[in-house]
Amino acid sequence: MENLKHGSRKPNVKVNGLVNVNGMKFHDIEGGFGVGKKSILAKEIANIHGRELRVINQAINMNRTRFTDGLDIVDLKGTEFAINLIDSGIYTQNSLNASSNIYLLSERGYSKLLKILEDDFAWEQYDKLVDGYFQMREQVNSGQALNTSELSPELQMFNQMFKAMANTELEVKRVKEITEETNKKLEDTKEEIQGIRDVVSINTSTISWREDCRKLIVKMAHKLGGNRFIADVNKEVYSLIRIRLKCKLDVQLTNMRRRMADEGICKSKRDKLNYLDVIERDCRLVEGYVAIVKELAVKYGVS
Repeated sequence: MENLKHGSRKPNVKVNGLVNVNGMKFHDIEGGFGVGKKSILAKEIANIHGRELRVINQAINMNRTRFTDGLDIVDLKGTEFAINLIDSGIYTQNSLNASSNIYLLSERGYSKLLKILEDDFAWEQYDKLVDGYFQMREQVNSGQALNTSELSPELQMFNQMFKAMANTELEVKRVKEITEETNKKLEDTKEEIQGIRDVVSINTSTISWREDCRKLIVKMAHKLGGNRFIADVNKEVYSLIRIRLKCKLDVQLTNMRRRMADEGICKSKRDKLNYLDVIERDCRLVEGYVAIVKELAVKYGVS
């Protein structure tokens, strides 16, 4: 916000030329209340509302305390910008010299002035100015469409060309993003399919079934959080074997160790036996064990 107070010698204000908003012609002025902010002279407010300038200035002066300098109003009298008003044809040198005040109002200041003038026509004109003038900067910044119907045919043609090029570039970018996303999904799907194939390919008729199942169990444990979960996965596997195959592996393991003891096999070898050694001796248990491991691998999304 430019805090331009009365008497400032270097107001940051510029005249961009005439504009026509719903039949109202006046000068497009920026600055005085912030970079790019639209503002309007009291002289042109008088013309728009069919009032004499002295009436507008009198209304402002009688309520001057209601207007905040640099926020609602700026008095350009005595500033360097006053010369630009002559160059722009807004004031003559004589009218400039005769003026006690040259007020410039922001949208907020203009609104306050209308509350003082208080008539329906004034508010009707205010609505038109807000929509067609004061909001112009916001529309440009927010990317809203501007009215280009008053441009020359050549500029309108270039405008359409640039719009078409921009739309094409955006569409190409969108298609590229969709293609990349689709390819990634395809790769993920391929990996999942390959993972399922690896799970399904475990064959109970080969000697590698134990190692293949062990690898799957490790992967499942990693899905759960690491090697410390291997025991939990094994516990789930053996629990399902007991329920589905009606097999008490702990009892069978104990019996196996007793038989080996009777056969004179040393204790160290007997202690190394585990549930998989029991399962390995029974084809039905092997098939059941592998099937359960495969099922859990799919459940945990192992590939």
